[in-house]
Amino acid sequence: MNPADDTEAPATAHHRPEGAATAGPRPPGGTARPLRVAVIGGGPGGLYAAALLKRLDPAREITVWERNAPDDTFGFGVVLSDETLGGIEHADPVVYAALQRDFVRWDEIDIVHRGVRQTSGGHGFAALGRHRLLRILQERCRALGVVLHFGVQAPDPAVLARTHDLVVAADGVHSGTREAFAEVFRPRITVHRCRYIWLAADFAFDAFRFEIVRTEHGVMQLHGYPYSRPSPDHHPSTRPSGPQDHGASTVIVEMREEVWRAAGFDETEESESVERCAKIFADALGGRPLRSNNSTWTTFRTVVNERWSHGNVVLLGDAAHTAHFSIGSGTKLAVEDALALAACLDEHASPADALAAYEAERRPVVASTQRAARASLEWFENLSMYLGQSPRQFAFNLLTRSRRVTHDNLRLRDPRFTGAVERAFGCPPGTPPMFTPFRLREVTLRNRVVVSPMDMYSAVDGVPGDFHLVHLGARALGGAGLVMTEMVCVSPEGRITPGCAGLYTGRQAEAWRRITDFVHRQAPGTAIGVQLGHSGRKGSTKLMWEGMDEPLDDGNWPLVAASPLPYKPGSQVPREMSRAQLTDMREQFAAAALRAARAGFDLLELHCAHGYLLSGFLSPLTNHRTDAYGGSLEGRLRFPLEVFDAVRAVWPQERPMTVRISATDWAEGGTSAEESVAIARAFAAHGADAVDVSAGQVVAGERPEYGRSYQTPFADRIRHEAGVPVIAVGAISSWDDVNSLILAGRTDLCALARPHLYDPHWTLHAAAEQGYEGPGVVWPAPYRAGSRRPVTGRTDAPRPRLALHGTGQDV
Repeated sequence: MNPADDTEAPATAHHRPEGAATAGPRPPGGTARPLRVAVIGGGPGGLYAAALLKRLDPAREITVWERNAPDDTFGFGVVLSDETLGGIEHADPVVYAALQRDFVRWDEIDIVHRGVRQTSGGHGFAALGRHRLLRILQERCRALGVVLHFGVQAPDPAVLARTHDLVVAADGVHSGTREAFAEVFRPRITVHRCRYIWLAADFAFDAFRFEIVRTEHGVMQLHGYPYSRPSPDHHPSTRPSGPQDHGASTVIVEMREEVWRAAGFDETEESESVERCAKIFADALGGRPLRSNNSTWTTFRTVVNERWSHGNVVLLGDAAHTAHFSIGSGTKLAVEDALALAACLDEHASPADALAAYEAERRPVVASTQRAARASLEWFENLSMYLGQSPRQFAFNLLTRSRRVTHDNLRLRDPRFTGAVERAFGCPPGTPPMFTPFRLREVTLRNRVVVSPMDMYSAVDGVPGDFHLVHLGARALGGAGLVMTEMVCVSPEGRITPGCAGLYTGRQAEAWRRITDFVHRQAPGTAIGVQLGHSGRKGSTKLMWEGMDEPLDDGNWPLVAASPLPYKPGSQVPREMSRAQLTDMREQFAAAALRAARAGFDLLELHCAHGYLLSGFLSPLTNHRTDAYGGSLEGRLRFPLEVFDAVRAVWPQERPMTVRISATDWAEGGTSAEESVAIARAFAAHGADAVDVSAGQVVAGERPEYGRSYQTPFADRIRHEAGVPVIAVGAISSWDDVNSLILAGRTDLCALARPHLYDPHWTLHAAAEQGYEGPGVVWPAPYRAGSRRPVTGRTDAPRPRLALHGTGQDV
């Protein structure tokens, strides 16, 4: 079809309004409701926005420009959630009814690993062909009177902004509008590690299918889902059986860049790529061929913009943000953007207020989706880490990769599948994964919950007092398998603040013995660990609530560090440690470890994270030494390993030692994820029984990527690549998250800090809320009456009879 044949009536000529700006977007504060609207991009988001805006106000003149022909599309199927469909139904029942007629629905996911298929149900998907979706939206736009231009490049966005009340930029991931105003939108575009290609198969998968294939070049994966139903007379079989319509499926083939190159896909034509992919995944396809549609290998680009609007120009869909296809959110987000934009323009008095409200409403939703998408994307990028997992655990790991599907959620969706995964993991009947034991040397933790080290700044001259007894004792009574002290300092000069605890005197050791005795006597089965450290360049500061990291007003003590670099402007400059000082420091750590052993601690952790002394040697940002203790990673590791060896030599052999590290500095030029694996390997080779994997706090200018469980991927990688048990930390706040991470094999233990400040009995309550009673957690005898949630309000009142039953009479 000639693109011009599908072009609607010529665009109405719009003259520049009186007093309008001669360059750049017009401020959107004049008209109560924008009447002239230009939409750049005729994909689902642009078309749906045009339809909704016209439906809400038929007086609007709305024009859509799409540079491609109406039937041009470079994907095959589109997945929408029930939540999104509900929004469409409410906003435009006509569009919803048309979609309903064509949607393919299914609720199972098949995951094939090592030739074994695992099936999980209860997920609920809906998909249809992208061509069909575009046609429905195009027809709706025409019926409403929207002007559509296909095969026509949109005018310059600056020109449109001067001649229209509103310009909606829905022009995709390579948005020209975004680039035209890049200095305002300030986009950040991240290109990722995998190559992928969109293809299709002329039959309908009976489930969403993930297939993993190990080839001589590396691991490759297939993502496939149906988007068109088979004809009514079709009967599924493994081979084509006749000319009838077998339906259709989207097939995405994905692999790491290095695998793609090793396999020679960088040198193959499109047709050859398609044929080779069909052969590689012949089992999944039942020997059927694949087809393409101008399909090319590409890399995914994550788009983030600091702003979504500029004057009367607003970004929508992939122009504003992208989310990886593995969680199926691209079209979903664009459609939801369109709905929110139309609603905000209808609800607010001025376009300026509407665009601000649109961004305020959508940005948190998009940010949450992008976090999930990033987790999913990185899971597939690092897929080779998990190839050693059993098919069941691998399937559970894949299903929970984005952290949106969790253990509890999956147990509700498919208890049969989740129960099988739990049994394979070794969970006794009725035992959540978090309540399975874990052994470190001669210490067996009865569950996987750790009370994370938390500085209390409440000691006097380094001596822990009644506060520490109550603080740590309460959390031990609260059911955690392991309770950790705050960082306990090895010298007076090693304290962070005057309120920090120590183990550099006998009096301090005696005070700690009082606490460990309480834990062992009153909470038998709970282990208590000590974290030994030295503040380095971050010492001699105020108590946290008086000014965190701020130097003391008086009473300062001299600081030492790997290099003479202050933590931040205004901080004290430390002295670079001499060889003699390094020797003295090793002896201070060893002496503190001896006191810790005599004080009765079950486990010792060496603090090599968060920018304190030993961490300062590990990071290239804080270690600028030119001697044997600086330079390469081997040199930067030298002193922390010497300290570890000195401590391990005096710490009882039957008791475990762990190390806390910062797996990333969250800063350019700092410790990389690859280096963190090497650091973990080095400590494990020297006898570390587990690595406590934290992140950041090394340099003041860090830029962390916060989010739920945001540090756990570092622990996951170290566990699988370094082959050492790990403790995961970082915004793990629910027992559901703990169960999910443990069962997926991403960590061995989970350390929680703030949840234990909120609720000292967090672990006991997690057991009660899951209905668990067993050896993994024991209620102290005086507390057993509280092992059931108290009834509140009048929910326990007897209910009156309010209906007649069984009388055979009309009521």
